[in-house]
Amino acid sequence: MTAGRPPRVLIDATSVPADRGGVGRYVDGLLGALGRIIGSELDLAVVSLRTDAERYARMLPAAEVVAAPAAVAHRPARLAWEQTGLPMLAQQLAVDVLHSPFYTCPLRAGCPVTVTVHDATFFTEPEHYDKSRRTFFRSAIKTSLRRADRVIVPSKATRDELIRLLDADPTRIDVAYHGVDQAAFHAPTEEEKARVRARLGLGDGSYLAFLGAKEPRKNVPNLIRGWARAVADRPNPPALVVAGGQGHDDDIDKAVAEVPAHLRLLRPGYLRYADLPGFLGGALIAAYPSYGEGFGLPILEAMACAAPVLTTPRLSLPEVGGDAVAYTSEDPDQIAADLAALLDDEPRRLALAKAGFDRAKEFTWESSAEVHLAAWTRARDRRSVD
Repeated sequence: MTAGRPPRVLIDATSVPADRGGVGRYVDGLLGALGRIIGSELDLAVVSLRTDAERYARMLPAAEVVAAPAAVAHRPARLAWEQTGLPMLAQQLAVDVLHSPFYTCPLRAGCPVTVTVHDATFFTEPEHYDKSRRTFFRSAIKTSLRRADRVIVPSKATRDELIRLLDADPTRIDVAYHGVDQAAFHAPTEEEKARVRARLGLGDGSYLAFLGAKEPRKNVPNLIRGWARAVADRPNPPALVVAGGQGHDDDIDKAVAEVPAHLRLLRPGYLRYADLPGFLGGALIAAYPSYGEGFGLPILEAMACAAPVLTTPRLSLPEVGGDAVAYTSEDPDQIAADLAALLDDEPRRLALAKAGFDRAKEFTWESSAEVHLAAWTRARDRRSVD
């Protein structure tokens, strides 16, 4: 008999990258919330890369944390291990449900499987991915929709696109919005803002912020072009700081080459986690003119840092931003016009900052954890009945 007792769930965290990008924020946030319900509502096990095992053991003292083989740190080996070693581990740990948090899952796990599909942009925005990446993730998503007992998505927009494009079964899809860590992402103090400006070499200068991967879907080249057009003729034009991983958008260098010499564009790469509130909250505008997102965690994190946000109304972004952000299009001329309008309207920027900060409080990892737990319980109970 399984009904009535907490489900024993194994979460495969081996896909979490060292840089703690989107999937890392998701897994870490989810695990942090789950850690508070272990025992009464959940029996949790986690398998992670060896470099993360000690960290998760400290974070989750009541969970069973297992280090994966060292070779799993390399993606091809991880994908092979996922199909063989992970099912064996699930069997050894006698789990009720195996959760795969990043698109792929074992084809034969020996127990119910749930999987998180973060977005459908490999189908809706195929031109923004190289062929091998597009082919791999399209196949992985189709397989997960077919084989997983339940699929978890971070937005209604992603659910609707999977149903529309792939005829996914809506009764097996659960929408679990991401949360935001209010301790890590908060309205910064003036000291935090000044520290980031000093680290970036900005002094007392103002700036616009982008934080995210430099992937074609993020539309960074048109942001650069829009910013340059919006500020080129202004006295003391604000800089643009494009922070985050390097990605694989070759058009960024072309856009950078077009920037007038008197404007300042900074590309500092990854910023320290502790600097993110000061970076986002210290910006005149946090700009994120994406072609489409499965959720849009960067805009939620910027909102939590009390930054006025400019984004696009594509896919899930209006679900996150609502009326608390400003919207633009993906076109550089429109980005320029909307950036200029915001730069000239301080009262609106202040109103957006407050509205975004308040709205961000509605997105919690505790709420996300509740949806995940309900999905795991349904997967376990359905399989036990079948």
